Amino acid sequence: MNYYFLSDIHGNLPALEIALKKIEKESTIIFLGDIVNYGPWSEECVQLINTIDNKITIKGNHEDYYLNPSLIKNNVVKKFYDHTIQNFFSTKIISNYVDFHNFNNHMCSHSINDKKIYKDTKITIDQKYIIGHSHHQFINKLNNFYIVNPGSVGQNRVNLNLISFCKYKSSSDSFEFFNIEYDVNVLINEMKNLNYPKVCLDYYIKKI
Repeated sequence: MNYYFLSDIHGNLPALEIALKKIEKESTIIFLGDIVNYGPWSEECVQLINTIDNKITIKGNHEDYYLNPSLIKNNVVKKFYDHTIQNFFSTKIISNYVDFHNFNNHMCSHSINDKKIYKDTKITIDQKYIIGHSHHQFINKLNNFYIVNPGSVGQNRVNLNLISFCKYKSSSDSFEFFNIEYDVNVLINEMKNLNYPKVCLDYYIKKI
């Protein structure tokens, strides 16, 4: 059995579809949270993932925002939420996402203590982690443990034109990282067609 880890899709259906085509059949996919918000296809992403048989879906902070918008403190995030929630109808599905999942001595969660963890973040851990949230792909070895982040499928914050995820190889207890190029303008053009607020469009355009 192959295991893949996908995180931070953020309503980017074209990127999700490309990633899923690269995954072997009969694999188990562990989604590390933030399937929704930002991009224009949150509903479609949730529905597509819901059709996958071998999956674990972990709740991220943006699923929490969809379930309880009073948690949103950032004005730009609120603008995205106000725009994307209008076409979202799968609240019941995301309410059933889990907070964490134990996988082969790894703790899988969206983040550690709700913090954004990067490769150079100083943190003490007492087990292996596989997390998302920071949108940066890395493996950080800390003493006898490590933190793995597969990167972001839908909103890579190093290069927006890359779809990032990873595969766990049980035979060697190691990870294979994937970075696939695609045209992010497909996403941005759809945001324009749907009349996203300027602040939301600028959020993406400034990262290209």
